[in-house]
Amino acid sequence: MKKIIYIIVIVISILAMFIVYQNIRRYMNENRVLKEVITRFQGDSRVAEVLVTKVQFDEKINKTLTTIKFLEYDTAGKPLKPEYFTFPGNIIQFQSLVIRFDDFYIRNKDLLRGKSVYLFWKVFMLDGPNTLEYEITKAYEIPQGYKTGNAKEPFEKKLWEKFWQYALNPKQAEKMGIKNVQIEAPGTMFVPGTLYTIKIEHDGGIRIDVSSLPAILRGEHIPD
Repeated sequence: MKKIIYIIVIVISILAMFIVYQNIRRYMNENRVLKEVITRFQGDSRVAEVLVTKVQFDEKINKTLTTIKFLEYDTAGKPLKPEYFTFPGNIIQFQSLVIRFDDFYIRNKDLLRGKSVYLFWKVFMLDGPNTLEYEITKAYEIPQGYKTGNAKEPFEKKLWEKFWQYALNPKQAEKMGIKNVQIEAPGTMFVPGTLYTIKIEHDGGIRIDVSSLPAILRGEHIPD
């Protein structure tokens, strides 16, 4: 009987040690992911470049289609996966979402709330009932520019789901110390042969800068 009790005690001890180990491991993983997320919050702006890649007349709708390439950069200046959007026109607007936190957190340099969070949210073309809109960042998902690369880490996903829940719900925003959520949507005429640089500043302003492509690139198809 004593031998059986001894074995049970050993098994329970091993299980307890395993549970403690798993908890410590989970805490270390979550702490590592949190540090990576915080690092991505330290940037002073979000930057993307836009280029017209195709202009084609569509006889079915009797309109000229404009395809643009949207290339966003992360906080380290590395290009993310490009996206392509096609509109029946070329007056296109980009919408940014900026979340500002209370001054208290900014003054105290809070790790998660010491700076505003800003992202490219949507791109659209106004046309009354035919307005066309694409999502660049989907609500309740991890913004592309803030991803840590830990795709299999559920903690990062849960962190952003909670963040969106607070940011998009005014009643919940105060609990997270959110001062206000600001949306801006400037636009311009997008034409071939021009490079458009879109920048969201840390204070919430978004602007579109225009510059000509180098002459050597005009008319050329550059392979990936």
